[in-house]
Amino acid sequence: MATATFLVAACGTTPPPAIGPTVIQPATGMGQDSYSSAAPTLYRLRGTDKISVVVYREPDLSLEEVAIALDGTVGLPLLGAVQAAGLTTNELAEDIELRLRAAGVKDPQVSLNLTSAASHRVTVEGGVEDPGVYTFQPGDRLSAALALADGPTRVANLKEVAIFREGEGGISVAKFDYRSVSQGTMIDPVLEPGDRVVVGLSGLSQFWQDFLRALPAFGLFTNVNW
Repeated sequence: MATATFLVAACGTTPPPAIGPTVIQPATGMGQDSYSSAAPTLYRLRGTDKISVVVYREPDLSLEEVAIALDGTVGLPLLGAVQAAGLTTNELAEDIELRLRAAGVKDPQVSLNLTSAASHRVTVEGGVEDPGVYTFQPGDRLSAALALADGPTRVANLKEVAIFREGEGGISVAKFDYRSVSQGTMIDPVLEPGDRVVVGLSGLSQFWQDFLRALPAFGLFTNVNW
Protein backbone atom coordinates (compact mmCIF):
# COMPACT_ATOMS: atom_id res chain seq x y z
CA MET A 1 0.00 0.00 0.00
CA ALA A 2 1.25 3.45 -0.87
CA THR A 3 2.47 5.77 1.86
CA ALA A 4 2.53 9.52 2.18
CA THR A 5 3.82 12.16 4.56
CA PHE A 6 1.19 14.22 6.31
CA LEU A 7 1.82 17.69 7.73
CA VAL A 8 -0.11 19.60 10.39
CA ALA A 9 -2.35 22.72 10.23
CA ALA A 10 -5.99 24.16 10.03
CA CYS A 11 -9.04 23.92 12.24
CA GLY A 12 -12.10 21.82 12.85
CA THR A 13 -14.32 21.07 15.79
CA THR A 14 -16.87 18.38 16.56
CA PRO A 15 -20.42 19.77 16.85
CA PRO A 16 -22.75 18.57 19.62
CA PRO A 17 -24.75 15.41 18.87
CA ALA A 18 -27.95 16.02 16.94
CA ILE A 19 -31.24 14.56 18.13
CA GLY A 20 -32.71 12.24 15.52
CA PRO A 21 -32.41 8.82 13.86
CA THR A 22 -29.01 7.21 13.45
CA VAL A 23 -27.95 6.14 9.96
CA ILE A 24 -27.11 2.43 10.06
CA GLN A 25 -27.87 1.10 6.57
CA PRO A 26 -25.68 1.43 3.46
CA ALA A 27 -27.16 3.65 0.74
CA THR A 28 -27.66 1.84 -2.58
CA GLY A 29 -27.63 5.12 -4.47
CA MET A 30 -24.13 5.81 -3.17
CA GLY A 31 -22.80 2.42 -4.23
CA GLN A 32 -22.46 1.21 -0.65
CA ASP A 33 -24.08 -2.23 -1.09
CA SER A 34 -20.79 -4.11 -0.82
CA TYR A 35 -19.45 -2.63 2.41
CA SER A 36 -20.39 -3.48 5.94
CA SER A 37 -22.24 -1.24 8.35
CA ALA A 38 -22.63 -4.06 10.89
CA ALA A 39 -20.22 -6.31 12.73
CA PRO A 40 -19.92 -9.85 11.33
CA THR A 41 -21.95 -12.44 13.21
CA LEU A 42 -19.23 -15.09 12.80
CA TYR A 43 -15.54 -14.40 13.24
CA ARG A 44 -13.23 -16.22 10.85
CA LEU A 45 -9.65 -16.65 11.96
CA ARG A 46 -6.77 -14.89 10.21
CA GLY A 47 -3.01 -15.10 10.17
CA THR A 48 -1.36 -13.63 13.34
CA ASP A 49 -4.52 -14.20 15.42
CA LYS A 50 -3.87 -16.08 18.65
CA ILE A 51 -5.97 -18.95 19.98
CA SER A 52 -6.08 -21.30 22.94
CA VAL A 53 -6.60 -25.03 22.36
CA VAL A 54 -7.80 -27.28 25.18
CA VAL A 55 -8.07 -31.02 24.58
CA TYR A 56 -9.93 -32.44 27.57
CA ARG A 57 -7.99 -35.05 29.55
CA GLU A 58 -5.00 -34.46 27.23
CA PRO A 59 -2.83 -31.68 28.70
CA ASP A 60 0.11 -32.62 26.45
CA LEU A 61 -2.06 -31.85 23.42
CA SER A 62 -3.36 -28.54 24.79
CA LEU A 63 -1.92 -25.06 24.23
CA GLU A 64 -2.60 -22.04 26.43
CA GLU A 65 -1.95 -19.73 23.49
CA VAL A 66 -0.58 -20.19 19.99
CA ALA A 67 -0.35 -17.79 17.04
CA ILE A 68 -1.69 -18.60 13.61
CA ALA A 69 1.12 -18.26 11.06
CA LEU A 70 0.97 -15.84 8.15
CA ASP A 71 0.30 -18.78 5.82
CA GLY A 72 -2.89 -19.50 7.79
CA THR A 73 -1.73 -22.66 9.57
CA VAL A 74 -1.31 -23.34 13.27
CA GLY A 75 1.20 -25.80 14.72
CA LEU A 76 -0.38 -28.33 17.09
CA PRO A 77 1.09 -31.19 19.15
CA LEU A 78 0.81 -34.58 17.40
CA LEU A 79 -0.88 -33.03 14.36
CA GLY A 80 1.69 -30.54 13.10
CA ALA A 81 0.50 -27.72 10.83
CA VAL A 82 -3.29 -27.46 10.55
CA GLN A 83 -5.12 -24.95 8.37
CA ALA A 84 -6.87 -22.40 10.60
CA ALA A 85 -7.34 -19.18 8.64
CA GLY A 86 -10.81 -18.82 7.18
CA LEU A 87 -12.43 -21.08 9.79
CA THR A 88 -14.49 -20.17 12.83
CA THR A 89 -13.27 -21.37 16.22
CA ASN A 90 -16.02 -24.04 16.24
CA GLU A 91 -15.09 -25.24 12.75
CA LEU A 92 -11.42 -25.49 13.68
CA ALA A 93 -12.23 -27.33 16.92
CA GLU A 94 -14.30 -29.88 14.99
CA ASP A 95 -11.50 -30.33 12.43
CA ILE A 96 -8.94 -30.88 15.22
CA GLU A 97 -11.20 -33.47 16.85
CA LEU A 98 -11.43 -35.40 13.57
CA ARG A 99 -7.67 -35.28 13.08
CA LEU A 100 -6.97 -36.39 16.66
CA ARG A 101 -9.41 -39.26 16.33
CA ALA A 102 -7.68 -40.35 13.12
CA ALA A 103 -4.33 -40.12 14.96
CA GLY A 104 -5.54 -42.57 17.60
CA VAL A 105 -6.80 -40.29 20.38
CA LYS A 106 -9.93 -41.82 21.93
CA ASP A 107 -13.03 -39.60 21.92
CA PRO A 108 -11.16 -36.24 21.73
CA GLN A 109 -13.07 -33.18 22.93
CA VAL A 110 -11.60 -29.85 21.90
CA SER A 111 -12.40 -26.38 23.21
CA LEU A 112 -10.91 -23.56 21.16
CA ASN A 113 -11.06 -19.81 21.85
CA LEU A 114 -9.76 -16.66 20.23
CA THR A 115 -7.41 -15.00 22.72
CA SER A 116 -6.20 -12.12 20.54
CA ALA A 117 -7.49 -10.77 17.23
CA ALA A 118 -3.95 -9.64 16.42
CA SER A 119 -4.71 -9.59 12.68
CA HIS A 120 -7.06 -6.65 13.24
CA ARG A 121 -4.68 -3.75 12.93
CA VAL A 122 -5.49 -0.27 11.68
CA THR A 123 -3.14 2.59 10.82
CA VAL A 124 -4.36 6.03 11.91
CA GLU A 125 -2.62 9.10 10.48
CA GLY A 126 -3.05 12.82 9.95
CA GLY A 127 -4.96 15.02 12.37
CA VAL A 128 -5.03 12.79 15.45
CA GLU A 129 -3.29 13.20 18.79
CA ASP A 130 -1.31 9.94 18.65
CA PRO A 131 -0.83 8.57 15.10
CA GLY A 132 0.19 4.94 14.87
CA VAL A 133 -0.77 1.34 14.22
CA TYR A 134 -3.36 -0.12 16.60
CA THR A 135 -5.00 -3.47 17.24
CA PHE A 136 -8.78 -3.20 17.26
CA GLN A 137 -11.57 -5.58 18.19
CA PRO A 138 -13.61 -7.30 15.44
CA GLY A 139 -16.66 -5.16 14.75
CA ASP A 140 -15.02 -1.89 15.81
CA ARG A 141 -15.87 1.15 13.70
CA LEU A 142 -14.18 4.28 12.36
CA SER A 143 -14.96 6.08 15.62
CA ALA A 144 -13.01 3.41 17.51
CA ALA A 145 -9.95 3.98 15.29
CA LEU A 146 -9.94 7.68 16.14
CA ALA A 147 -10.43 6.88 19.84
CA LEU A 148 -7.43 4.54 19.78
CA ALA A 149 -5.36 7.44 18.45
CA ASP A 150 -6.60 9.66 21.32
CA GLY A 151 -9.05 11.50 19.08
CA PRO A 152 -8.70 14.26 16.49
CA THR A 153 -6.51 17.29 17.11
CA ARG A 154 -7.92 20.81 17.34
CA VAL A 155 -6.66 21.49 13.83
CA ALA A 156 -8.13 18.38 12.20
CA ASN A 157 -10.41 18.75 9.18
CA LEU A 158 -13.20 16.39 10.23
CA LYS A 159 -15.03 16.79 6.92
CA GLU A 160 -12.23 14.88 5.18
CA VAL A 161 -11.59 11.58 6.95
CA ALA A 162 -10.57 8.84 4.54
CA ILE A 163 -10.37 5.06 4.89
CA PHE A 164 -7.97 3.30 2.52
CA ARG A 165 -8.68 -0.40 2.11
CA GLU A 166 -6.86 -3.10 0.16
CA GLY A 167 -8.92 -5.85 -1.44
CA GLU A 168 -8.89 -8.26 -4.36
CA GLY A 169 -9.40 -5.40 -6.81
CA GLY A 170 -6.58 -3.30 -5.37
CA ILE A 171 -6.74 -0.27 -3.10
CA SER A 172 -10.02 1.56 -2.58
CA VAL A 173 -10.77 4.68 -0.58
CA ALA A 174 -13.86 6.23 0.97
CA LYS A 175 -14.28 9.68 2.51
CA PHE A 176 -16.39 10.39 5.59
CA ASP A 177 -17.55 13.58 7.28
CA TYR A 178 -16.71 12.67 10.85
CA ARG A 179 -18.89 15.47 12.20
CA SER A 180 -21.89 13.75 10.62
CA VAL A 181 -20.68 10.36 11.88
CA SER A 182 -20.50 11.79 15.42
CA GLN A 183 -24.01 13.22 15.07
CA GLY A 184 -25.40 9.89 13.88
CA THR A 185 -26.40 11.17 10.44
CA MET A 186 -23.70 9.26 8.52
CA ILE A 187 -22.74 5.61 8.79
CA ASP A 188 -19.92 4.81 11.21
CA PRO A 189 -18.32 2.07 9.06
CA VAL A 190 -16.98 -1.21 10.40
CA LEU A 191 -13.20 -1.44 10.12
CA GLU A 192 -11.45 -4.21 8.19
CA PRO A 193 -7.99 -5.60 9.06
CA GLY A 194 -5.31 -3.53 7.34
CA ASP A 195 -7.43 -0.39 6.98
CA ARG A 196 -5.61 2.94 6.92
CA VAL A 197 -7.46 5.94 8.32
CA VAL A 198 -6.31 9.43 7.36
CA VAL A 199 -7.80 12.42 9.18
CA GLY A 200 -7.52 15.50 7.01
CA LEU A 201 -5.55 18.67 7.71
CA SER A 202 -5.26 21.85 5.68
CA GLY A 203 -1.52 21.27 5.87
CA LEU A 204 -1.70 18.10 3.77
CA SER A 205 0.14 18.34 0.49
CA GLN A 206 -1.88 19.89 -2.32
CA PHE A 207 -2.01 16.47 -3.98
CA TRP A 208 -3.78 14.91 -1.00
CA GLN A 209 -6.15 17.83 -0.51
CA ASP A 210 -7.18 17.66 -4.16
CA PHE A 211 -7.41 13.87 -4.00
CA LEU A 212 -9.79 13.84 -1.01
CA ARG A 213 -11.97 16.61 -2.41
CA ALA A 214 -12.23 14.82 -5.75
CA LEU A 215 -13.75 11.67 -4.26
CA PRO A 216 -17.22 11.29 -5.78
CA ALA A 217 -19.34 10.94 -2.62
CA PHE A 218 -19.14 10.44 1.10
CA GLY A 219 -19.03 6.81 2.21
CA LEU A 220 -18.39 5.36 -1.25
CA PHE A 221 -15.36 3.08 -1.61
CA THR A 222 -13.71 3.93 -4.92
CA ASN A 223 -10.79 2.07 -6.51
CA VAL A 224 -7.63 4.14 -6.90
CA ASN A 225 -4.52 3.71 -9.01
CA TRP A 226 -1.12 4.72 -7.63
